[in-house]
Amino acid sequence: MAYHGSSIPLSAFVFMICLGTAKSLYTIPLRIYPGKFNSSLDLDLTPLKTFQDSTNGLSLASDPAGIVNFLNMVNNLQGDSGRGYYMEMTLGTPGQKLNILVDTGSSNFAVAAAAHPFITHFFNTALSSTYESTGRAVAVRYTQGNWEGELGTDHVLIPSIPGTLTINIAAILSSEGFFLPGVNWQGILGLAYPLLARPDSSVEPFFNSVVRQTGIPDVFSLQMCGAGLSASTTADPAGGSLVMGGVEPTLYSGSMWYTPIKEEWYYQVEVLKLEVGDQNLNLDCKEYNMDKAIVDSGTTLLRLPVNVFNSVVEAISRTSLIQDFSSGFWGGTKLACWLKGETPWRFFPKLSIYLRATNTSQSFKITILPQLYIQPITDVEGTLDCFRFGISSSANGLVIGATVMEGFYVVFDRAEKRVGFAVSKCAVNGGIAVSEISGPFSSADVASDCAAGGLLKEPLLWVISYALMAVCAVVLLILLLLLVLPCRRRNRSGEITDESSLVRHRIK
Repeated sequence: MAYHGSSIPLSAFVFMICLGTAKSLYTIPLRIYPGKFNSSLDLDLTPLKTFQDSTNGLSLASDPAGIVNFLNMVNNLQGDSGRGYYMEMTLGTPGQKLNILVDTGSSNFAVAAAAHPFITHFFNTALSSTYESTGRAVAVRYTQGNWEGELGTDHVLIPSIPGTLTINIAAILSSEGFFLPGVNWQGILGLAYPLLARPDSSVEPFFNSVVRQTGIPDVFSLQMCGAGLSASTTADPAGGSLVMGGVEPTLYSGSMWYTPIKEEWYYQVEVLKLEVGDQNLNLDCKEYNMDKAIVDSGTTLLRLPVNVFNSVVEAISRTSLIQDFSSGFWGGTKLACWLKGETPWRFFPKLSIYLRATNTSQSFKITILPQLYIQPITDVEGTLDCFRFGISSSANGLVIGATVMEGFYVVFDRAEKRVGFAVSKCAVNGGIAVSEISGPFSSADVASDCAAGGLLKEPLLWVISYALMAVCAVVLLILLLLLVLPCRRRNRSGEITDESSLVRHRIK
């Protein structure tokens, strides 16, 4: 077969297929710190009518059924964006207490079940009389880190939820890059949909089990209170609130704005445009949703598709008044440091994300101030205050992570298939609110559907990938056998004498 004038044997062709994928007005003094730091905890993420929750029974001091008191759930989280937000839970009989990371970007409830150098204790299944193993292996890979273990069930006691629940638990027996130095949690609470559960969607996720067994509304809400705080401080964690069953109105101010959930796997939403300062990036809206746009509490940063990220960096660089800024800062490999007490936030612009509203002809925008994306890390030698860039590039979609979520009280209203945003009352730094929300705006200037078309969900992609790998393995095996078999005799014309073979006709 000829390709652009060059001849390639069929066997080589198959083998290759199987192996193949501006100037500023002012100069601001700064220093770049090249040292190592824990920059991420990435676990490897809709112009409008406002909705007042009092009309749908969610914004109450307790849920409509009277099962739980939302006020008791306030401040039930510890942690910050650098180390994750976690809740204390009790597992097994007798109870063993563990801190569990809250993650809206996965669907397994998984806990350490073996010792690890970066955690202080683990869930000892042998000591629980109610633990039952299913005998099924399970493995999960996140954006950063992975783990393997076995599936089982056990009793779980959740703060502020009456009664003991029976929950699917993945007992983590080995991991790599999952438990990190300095974290104070020993497991992960995946709050996404069954489609992301491993090894398959038959494993009922944690919150699905809670709703089924307690009868609370299929909605939860999340407040993360680490806005503008150092992600490496040894001070008391900032904390936050995970409200299961509804919305607690004391945790936010102003109106709640909702955007539809596009697909129920991750909490996938539709981003219409981005603004740096008051300047629209003017990209095709599909680029913002390539290949998905999700809301994920388990991701530290705001992650943007590569082209969007580059446009944002260019716009921020142009607007920030900082000349010749190091590319290492934008890339996440270096810190930017100022003299102690000198904060750089006033030199950077606001960043706004427009989301489609439930009235699809409208949108609203959520805005974060630089206090949220120019993030303090730690001091150096006691003379410098250093900061990291809270935005990174992504090869697998736009992820609204903790960088943005810390500015808002976020409602995951699964019953109505929507995600709500309101300004969080704890999103304040130095007495200044670091987040804003406004609308409605007309969405007539963008496409009716900004979700990237023609893209398959991850679980289906995995199935296809495994199938292609199997096909390649079979083809390579056949080629290997042909190579090791004794050479067949040829006649005087040089043709293969085995008349039953179709190989020679394919080669010719």
